[in-house]
Amino acid sequence: MEGNQPRLPQKSSSFTASRDEKHHEIDRNLSLGSLKLEQYGKRVTHGVDTIEEEETEEKPIAGNAEEPRASFFFVSENIDVFLTVLLSVEEDGRDESREPPDIPEPTVERFVTLLEKEIGRYESGEAKWCSDNDEFPLLDAIGRVSKLTVAVTRFSSDTRYNQAMNRAGGVLHHAMCFLEDEFHSLLQDPRAKHDAGSISLKAKRQPSFSLNHDPDRSVRPSSESISGESRPPYPPETVERLHGIADAMISAGYDIECCQLFAIARHNAFEAGLPSLGFDKVSIEDVLKRAWDSLQSEIATWIKAFRHTITASFAAERDLCEAVFAGHPAVSDRLFRRFARGATVQLITFAEAVSMTKRSAEKLFKVLDIYEALRDVTPAVDALLPEGAEQDESSIIADPKAEIASVRCRLGEAAVGIFCDLESSIKADSSKTPVPGGAVHPLTRYVMNYLKYACEYKNTLEQVFKEHKHSEKTSSCAADGEGARGGGNGRNGSNGEGHNPFAAQLMEAMNLLHSNLESKSRLYKDQALCNIFLMNNGRYIAKKVKGSPEIHQLLGETWYRKRSSELRQYHKNYQRETWSRVLACLRDDGLQAKGSVAKPVLKERFKSFNAMIEETHKAQSSWVVSDEQLQSELRVSVSAVVVPAYRSFLGRFSQYLDPGRQTEKYIKFGPDDLETLIDELFDGNPSSTASKRRP
Repeated sequence: MEGNQPRLPQKSSSFTASRDEKHHEIDRNLSLGSLKLEQYGKRVTHGVDTIEEEETEEKPIAGNAEEPRASFFFVSENIDVFLTVLLSVEEDGRDESREPPDIPEPTVERFVTLLEKEIGRYESGEAKWCSDNDEFPLLDAIGRVSKLTVAVTRFSSDTRYNQAMNRAGGVLHHAMCFLEDEFHSLLQDPRAKHDAGSISLKAKRQPSFSLNHDPDRSVRPSSESISGESRPPYPPETVERLHGIADAMISAGYDIECCQLFAIARHNAFEAGLPSLGFDKVSIEDVLKRAWDSLQSEIATWIKAFRHTITASFAAERDLCEAVFAGHPAVSDRLFRRFARGATVQLITFAEAVSMTKRSAEKLFKVLDIYEALRDVTPAVDALLPEGAEQDESSIIADPKAEIASVRCRLGEAAVGIFCDLESSIKADSSKTPVPGGAVHPLTRYVMNYLKYACEYKNTLEQVFKEHKHSEKTSSCAADGEGARGGGNGRNGSNGEGHNPFAAQLMEAMNLLHSNLESKSRLYKDQALCNIFLMNNGRYIAKKVKGSPEIHQLLGETWYRKRSSELRQYHKNYQRETWSRVLACLRDDGLQAKGSVAKPVLKERFKSFNAMIEETHKAQSSWVVSDEQLQSELRVSVSAVVVPAYRSFLGRFSQYLDPGRQTEKYIKFGPDDLETLIDELFDGNPSSTASKRRP
């Protein structure tokens, strides 16, 4: 008998087939006696008495270390028989003539006493947690006392059952306290390879279902933080043990305590793991107090932590819930949703706080980064939290999908407002001091660089403006230009098919910039310099647009051709304002008098030409044309008009001046000298022109 120890019956069966057939048949006969399940009454009582007699006979037989264990298995089988009888009586409760059997109190007492001792051995560390070769499956024994408690409670009106009911209930409570402690111990050490004998609890925790339970009790977070890798938080053997405990507690009716313990532990583990992702828990007040420069690096870190949480941590947590609470899908789903809600709120608070910070142009790009992070994880969240699943409506925390959508909407509205504020910035720049040399205005550089970076988010901004721009609520976007008014409300489709509110807003900003620059050009008294200013700024804008496919696409080819045409007109205006007077000195008109050249008039022409060249060189060498291509185009165009005309004039009339001092006095520049002077224009270096003598 010692060489073939019996195994504990499984929960789904009242008996086990692990013994050899002979021993099993003897135990079965002893347990059942003359009991037949279709008959009850005194015969049932007799069957139970037979169990008691057999149990009594067992005691003196065993005199070795295996006796308590073998006795426990034997008593367990007798308890299973009694449970089967009670179940049959309950199922046939319609027959009022049938009475429940007498309870075998010695058998019940021996069973719960042995179970208490076994739990004590585990609590003290003397026994090890159930392993593959363990001959005492503790969870099955606890499941049996749970069934016994439930079974006898159904007959609580029968005073014969009171003692057994109280005794079994007390042991069950003890067992649940023990399981909760072990559940806590396993949960608080993720990834740790638990030693089989490590369940000894030196510091006893107060059970969550104790009469003196503190509702604010929390589970200590694990020292092992959530890894940046998408690996399971616990090794397989730990998950298997967690599953066994959870199943036992739920079957015993302690599902609330089990779930509460699991939820708190996993939430604390998540919080403890955030620093390993580079992100620390912050409140909205903390974010609002911080300088934007310090927040920018935190936003980048937050985005990484948020993406990892949704795409990796959530998936791992769902798998854990499904494994630990296998067989209880509703519990598993409810716990995962609770974890997802808590983790989402923990992280989304930071994004919400950013959306509440004071708006400024430089914040647009980080706001859009957060918006994209929330948008991009939406499919993953939808897959992890499908519609139609059971919802925990009692929770005060919003659904993760709703929370993400809400904050995303606020960020979208903030982005629209920030971009629309660009119009106000352009209008507000009303400085009356002209830029020296007609150079590119700082406003032009700022606006175009801002738009270039903004249009790198072209797809996102188009989505943001279609979904979140409300012209009736965004005052800064309200009524400045047809394009801005056309933005309207992209959600209700009132803008017509194909309308792009963001493109309209961009067009309006460009039109405002153009108007502002024309206004600033009038600050220059020299009309030639006015046109240089417009050329400089127009060329800068055109290059930025051409260099950004996104801006070019949004503004369109028609807009670009129109601005190019305006640039050509500025060029013509400049030449007319500056060089038309110079060229007038080189005309033949007025030089002929009675068939001969009037020398006084000719001398005056040369003097006027020399003065204009010197004056123009002195002024325009300090003007600024920073775009090398535009600078070259201007110089070439001037040379192409002035130098040939001057060369021709010299060829026709220089002979009429007396050689020597008179020629040097009136002819100060040769054609090559003139080209050199023109090539010194627009360098931004004021200089006094030294007279160039012709060779």
